[in-house]
Amino acid sequence: GSACIEYASEAEEETQEKQPTEKPSTQTQPEKRKRVTENTLKAKKKKKNDQKECIIPQKKETEDEKSTKPKKKRKKKKKTITDVLSSSEPKPGCSADLQNLVTQYFSDKRSVIEQEELKLLDSCFLSSNDLTHTLSSYLKQVCPKWAKIQKQHTEMSSVVLLIVCSSALRTIELIKQLTAFKGGAKAIKLFAKHIKIEEQVKLLQKGVTHIGVGTPGRINALIEKEGLNLKALRYMVLDWNWRDQKLRRMVDIPEVKLDFMKLLESGVLNGCKEDKVKIGLF
Repeated sequence: GSACIEYASEAEEETQEKQPTEKPSTQTQPEKRKRVTENTLKAKKKKKNDQKECIIPQKKETEDEKSTKPKKKRKKKKKTITDVLSSSEPKPGCSADLQNLVTQYFSDKRSVIEQEELKLLDSCFLSSNDLTHTLSSYLKQVCPKWAKIQKQHTEMSSVVLLIVCSSALRTIELIKQLTAFKGGAKAIKLFAKHIKIEEQVKLLQKGVTHIGVGTPGRINALIEKEGLNLKALRYMVLDWNWRDQKLRRMVDIPEVKLDFMKLLESGVLNGCKEDKVKIGLF
């Protein structure tokens, strides 16, 4: 009898075990269905993705082509600058170039009224170098009465002619080129390399200096220190057309351009307005 009870209880346990396993089996069926549908969806998606992926690499290729194209263009650009300058004759700068540069530079830095004040009129300009001139022959053309002007100049700490260029080395070159023009006039180097500003202030105070040649950065610093004033200034000549090793003109070099604009504001533009100062592009 006890064996029967044990058997019965085992049977019950079996049915109990079966029941819970059966129940989940009924639950898992819809889950399985879900899974089946999910799987089929995933499969469909995969197919779509596969199709997309088939297209994507093509896109990537075109993107790669695109990304390589501008690189090639960039190289070409560099070439064209040098090619254009070496193959075609460079265009000489003219008054409009400087006028446009000034208006463009101050367009977002000054109010409309101030911008009007900063405009350079055509009457401010000397004739521009047509690239046939040496510095001396150009200056003889634009300052034909130099000998007389030079004699009349007696102002200390001021120059009659200011030649503005981009570097110390270029300053030295230009001073050498002045020989035929300057006569007995005294010229001074106005750059920062190896020369203390105090030394330049002393030199300008010592005697009458007729011509200043230098960089706008140092010229500004001398004006600020009151070592140089623009009272006697009649001519400002810009070394406009010359290009450095990187083929940049003085106005293409950001810091030189910035200092040059500051110099224009610190009295040159006013001098032009009062018809005292004339600007020449060499």
